[in-house]
Amino acid sequence: MARPSLNDLAAFAAVSSHRSFRRAADVMGVSRSALSHAIIGLEGKLGVRLFNRTTRSVSLTQAGASLLARLDPVLQDLDQALDTLSEERGTPSGTLRINANKSGARILLADVVPRFLDLYPDVELDLVSEGRLVDIVEQGFDAGVRLLEAVPRDMVAVRFGGDVRFIAVAAPSYLEGRATPTTPDDLQAHRCIRQRLPSGKRYRWEFARRGAEIAVDVPGNLTLDDNDLLVQAAAAGHGIAYVPEPFATPFLTSGRLVTVLDDWCPPTPGLALYYPRSRHVPSPLRAFIDLLKQWDRKG
Repeated sequence: MARPSLNDLAAFAAVSSHRSFRRAADVMGVSRSALSHAIIGLEGKLGVRLFNRTTRSVSLTQAGASLLARLDPVLQDLDQALDTLSEERGTPSGTLRINANKSGARILLADVVPRFLDLYPDVELDLVSEGRLVDIVEQGFDAGVRLLEAVPRDMVAVRFGGDVRFIAVAAPSYLEGRATPTTPDDLQAHRCIRQRLPSGKRYRWEFARRGAEIAVDVPGNLTLDDNDLLVQAAAAGHGIAYVPEPFATPFLTSGRLVTVLDDWCPPTPGLALYYPRSRHVPSPLRAFIDLLKQWDRKG
């Protein structure tokens, strides 16, 4: 039996992890056809079928599952050995993939990312910004960035950036001639700019005061799916919006927006970078976390 190459085994592990030839090919930086050819070649060398394939799904056969159980720790040990060699060279190298929401990406790009790229020129940083919460392991990311409350419980979370407030804002022109809301229930008499979540559901505005919490399905005839657009629509006088405070700060400073229901908008735990607890932490990610902690302490 011809012995498979390390590249063949890495391709098998990638498809096993992602349960998708397309996703695995994207992560590995190869074409789907090349990856499929590699797996067919590996199955030929081993003399067994490793995957059950349909037009909609990919799953491991019993032989594939047995190979993965033995192979996965070996590949992790190899990754760790290469990381150790990288550290002995004195600087991390390789690719670091981070999936972040828009707020997190904006904060990281302002300071941490430029500093990281200057310090570690041998690392290629792939920062993907999207609203939906993805499985970072399945999608091939080393880490994710989301609000702490959204971080899966089986992940290691590193908080940064302090607490965050979601605030209700409106243009002075919109409030002119209208009764300013003093409780969340008063929003029922107002035109609100509603938000569509990445899941497709409409967001219910969440307020809290003195231990009391309330979620309101606000009325309105405009729904948007981006915080920048929500702020712009509010500044244009289309109604009241509910957004993370940093998105509205420039408009509040200029007077184009004012806050309402301030005492119903307490700070909540902010952003966190998170990564799998059970996996080896690659040296580029360790270096990024260290830099993030340094920046956060200075802030």
